[in-house]
Amino acid sequence: MLPAASLSAFIQALPKTETHLHVEGALPYELLRQWQPNTYREFPAFRERGYRYKTFPDFEKQLLDNALPWFISAERYHEAAKVMFAQHVAQNVKYVETSFHLPVTQFINIPGQEIIAAIKSAAPAGLEVRVFAGMQRTDIAGPLRATIDELHRWDNLDGADLHGFEQQKTEPDTAKIWAKLRAAGKSTKCHAGEFDGPARVREAIEQLGVTRIQHGIRASEDRAVLQLAADRGVTFDVCPISNVGLGIVADMPHHPLRKLTEAGIRCTISTDDPLCFANTLNEEYSAISHGLDFTRKELARFARNGFEVASMSAAEKQPWLAELDVILNG
Repeated sequence: MLPAASLSAFIQALPKTETHLHVEGALPYELLRQWQPNTYREFPAFRERGYRYKTFPDFEKQLLDNALPWFISAERYHEAAKVMFAQHVAQNVKYVETSFHLPVTQFINIPGQEIIAAIKSAAPAGLEVRVFAGMQRTDIAGPLRATIDELHRWDNLDGADLHGFEQQKTEPDTAKIWAKLRAAGKSTKCHAGEFDGPARVREAIEQLGVTRIQHGIRASEDRAVLQLAADRGVTFDVCPISNVGLGIVADMPHHPLRKLTEAGIRCTISTDDPLCFANTLNEEYSAISHGLDFTRKELARFARNGFEVASMSAAEKQPWLAELDVILNG
């Protein structure tokens, strides 16, 4: 039975998943400090909890300015992932889905499969890791197209995700590529309903055929889109602290997470880009408990949702689902 004495102890003891995490955006800041302490200040303003990014390009610039100097080799991906995964294990995380930014393969001239292998080889015993290729919507019509057309043949790739500036046009060929990936046994995701409205969530579901939306919170603005997502069994991988930090919502009490769950949408809880938000998964659970009055059973429900959608065998999931069911049925 999980401890009842304190909320923090309860959250720590919950077996959890992280299903929306960008490798570059999860670069442990302490690695940058150890590497170049004169360049990377101990307490930069953008990592303070009250910091708000003015625009998505402002956020993206901060991310790239801090992450790209580090990620220059497969070995650097391994080193960052090793620390990142150790932090997950310390928070009782059992399963992680993370994406790497596919265009980096061209920036540093390293095959994507080498980056995937470097990330996966950093996973410690007891932590299941799945790696996705993340790309911007425009990449499908650009120089990366030949690589994207081969992703379904990459044995060590678990799936693909559209991310980046959401208001970019979704290329018509995306649906065909996403269908080919699913036919090859890969998972497909799409960032939608963050900086753009509920119509992008509808597009992701109806045109791209995804059942995993990254963020999705602005679906709350359209009852019909909420119903569509619920009817199709779509899961929203939500990152509450990121949503506040990016100004999508004013503060945690105004976050639409409860509206999503009340509409019947399965939601998971993740961190998105801890490099830029200085957040942990435990802190995400604490924030929605304090800011949105989610009960301990509801927190356990979010944790269970993550295992329900995890690409794990039934036998691998069973111990964690059983542990969470003790709370849910208690």
